[in-house]
Amino acid sequence: MFPLFKENVRIALFSIKSQLLRTILTVLIIAIGITALVGILSAVSALENTISSDFASMGANTFNLQRYDSQIRVNGGEREKVNPIIGYREVKEFKEEYTFPQTSTSISFTGASSAEVKYENEKTDPEVSVLGINENYITNSGLKVEEGRDLNVFDVENNNNVAILGADFKDGLFEGTDPIGKTISIRGAKFRVVGILEKKGSTFGNNQDLRVLIPIQIARSIYTAPNINYNISVRVGNKDMLEGAQDEAIVTFRNIRGLNPIEENNFGIAKSDDLINRIFSITQYLNIAAWIISIITIFGSSIALMNIMLVSVSERTREIGIRKAMGAKKNTIATQFFMETLIIGQLGGFFGIILGILIGFAVSSAAGFDFVTPWMAIIWATAITIVVAVLAGSYPATKAAKQDPIESLRYE
Repeated sequence: MFPLFKENVRIALFSIKSQLLRTILTVLIIAIGITALVGILSAVSALENTISSDFASMGANTFNLQRYDSQIRVNGGEREKVNPIIGYREVKEFKEEYTFPQTSTSISFTGASSAEVKYENEKTDPEVSVLGINENYITNSGLKVEEGRDLNVFDVENNNNVAILGADFKDGLFEGTDPIGKTISIRGAKFRVVGILEKKGSTFGNNQDLRVLIPIQIARSIYTAPNINYNISVRVGNKDMLEGAQDEAIVTFRNIRGLNPIEENNFGIAKSDDLINRIFSITQYLNIAAWIISIITIFGSSIALMNIMLVSVSERTREIGIRKAMGAKKNTIATQFFMETLIIGQLGGFFGIILGILIGFAVSSAAGFDFVTPWMAIIWATAITIVVAVLAGSYPATKAAKQDPIESLRYE
């Protein structure tokens, strides 16, 4: 049994080599469909992995008070309602009045997203983000100080000129020098470096490692643009108390804004896991698009594969007659042609998977996503190529097996 199967495989490979150009074209058609599936699913998986890791570091027990909800409502191209910015007086008052148990409140704002930082005779490109923060910002944001120390309450309340830098400064502005204790300059103001953040990478083109964190009051004295919007983040020590902490935060901020009981909130509140769920619901559409594109392409490749096998059966009618005259059974003939179909299908699947992974990796690298090997996509792609080979090869194999040996020998 095994020698016969081995012989069928050998004949199938010989036939594939003898029709090399036709085989290559068919393999490419199958590979394109599999590439579309694996490539898109790889990129989507990398996106989901990046989002999960970024927000998981913040923890599911953190929520933010912000100007708008995470889900922006639009009517006729404009917002249905324009909420007022969250001003410094409001965030300061909230921090003083919000006393829910086991919570820590972080307030911050982005002073500049394209600042220039100087150290001695060296300076960065104008692409550094400068944030004014309080003592709870790093903990609430899920950041970690790799070297040095965090900002403490004394730094913030005493307006100490200290700064914490992102990881990229070590290999950039301070290449070959320990940054801790060195003095940097931002807009003419001097700051002593007290800490270096752990590397976070880039998300959606935003470099998380090229930023400077300074005490919020000093940042306010440097960046005095009108209508600065501040951020409030609350971290709850016990996740079971999260709902209560949110309700208390809403009531406190409503009182600060003087809202009547019948008035709607003119601010938004968002939990990190809520935002993850919203983003994942969007990525589901990308998964569906990947399947639609690949199914259409694979359907075309199935037709092409069936066509090449039917042509092959017609061209090898005399060969089939000779094999039958020498005692080959119907199952043997059918297995030969079926093996050809299966080999072509698996070659297309193999190259499609490789190309899909490479495309997914390239997209992930360009976008700054954390690439992960899409094992589920690979399994699906392998299963699909097997199904395509079975469906496309069954009819030609059956047709070859049913041919009359006498008529086949007469065929020219």
